[in-house]
Amino acid sequence: MTFSRAGFAGFQSFAGAERYDAVSRRAALDRLDVLATMLDTAFIVPGTNVRFGVESLLRLVPGFGDALASALSFYLLYEASRLGVPRLLMARMAANVLLEGMVGAVPFAGDAFDVFFRANRRNVALLRAHFARAGY
Repeated sequence: MTFSRAGFAGFQSFAGAERYDAVSRRAALDRLDVLATMLDTAFIVPGTNVRFGVESLLRLVPGFGDALASALSFYLLYEASRLGVPRLLMARMAANVLLEGMVGAVPFAGDAFDVFFRANRRNVALLRAHFARAGY
């Protein structure tokens, strides 16, 4: 195995060395959109227009649930890095996840914040806007 500037020969670099064509980029964004929907808005409170997702349910479990919900949100960031988004956009997306994670750790008020803030939906919207501006 040889070492090159791109990393070990035969292995992809962790930080987005993969290049996507327009079709695979669109497919990746669609997958992230489905994931964000499941995490943030998959269910509706009967008789209301309030939507919530799996992440809100996880955050009801103190400690472990909050950590698992944040880990799922960071997976979305990992996928965004594979798409090659700029560092500033990654920082903004990470700030959304960190804010939701920190406030979400507060019992009751944090759970309500999580339902309405929807960091994952915000991050997918940021990704879509970035790629639309970039002409992809």
